Amino acid sequence: MTRTAIITGGLSGMGLAIAKVLHAQGINVCIGARRGADPQAVAALHDAIGAKIMVGALDVRSTDSVDAFVAAVNQAHGQVDILINTAGVYEESPVTDHSDDLWDATIDTNLTGTFKMIRAVFPGMKARGWGRIVNLASVAAHQGMPNNAAYCASKAGLLGLGRCVSLEGAAHGVTCVSISPTWVETEMLKQFIDQEVAETGAAQAEVRAKYEASNPQGALVQPAEIAALAAFLVSDAGRAITMEDIQVNAGSLW
Repeated sequence: MTRTAIITGGLSGMGLAIAKVLHAQGINVCIGARRGADPQAVAALHDAIGAKIMVGALDVRSTDSVDAFVAAVNQAHGQVDILINTAGVYEESPVTDHSDDLWDATIDTNLTGTFKMIRAVFPGMKARGWGRIVNLASVAAHQGMPNNAAYCASKAGLLGLGRCVSLEGAAHGVTCVSISPTWVETEMLKQFIDQEVAETGAAQAEVRAKYEASNPQGALVQPAEIAALAAFLVSDAGRAITMEDIQVNAGSLW
């Protein structure tokens, strides 16, 4: 039986890495992202995957958008067996003078958007007696960091959400787990490095080395490493792993 997976925010970074692995395993991969209707973004994705998989516009903050995307996947493939929530935003601000807009955007995307996606696919998974849900959290779900109140709160909320989903799905063959990485060498991290280089005049290698030194292993986590873990968690072998958060932290607290 061919499984069907939805990956939110899968046009780049860890979402894209997961999409590559699942597609290579013969799973129908469907990617929903805000840029999912951008022809250039879609073409780049197809080149990266090596196949024209299903891609569509998806704003996880919108119930209507979520329901429409899930309905389109169900129409194309009959069902949704796997949901991997990687869509997320990150922007720093101190608590003092923290804007409502930044708080709302972060919570609505990272936490509420994940909830809306789960709510949309959960009934079908329970009815069929099989389902896998993976939420991309962060070590920020466990550790505080100055100027990151909204981000840390959103990721910590995913852990509580996942526990509830796990309990409701356990008797129906549905698992829910989260993955909490430290710094991963994604496009977003590369943007942070480039920004710091521009602001400080430091050498790019020097800034990158600072991020590498943030964990005892002295090396950045790679998207492919997160993808390999996600692929195991959504397999039949991952049946008994639920209500769990797996930190991929290279020995660091951040």
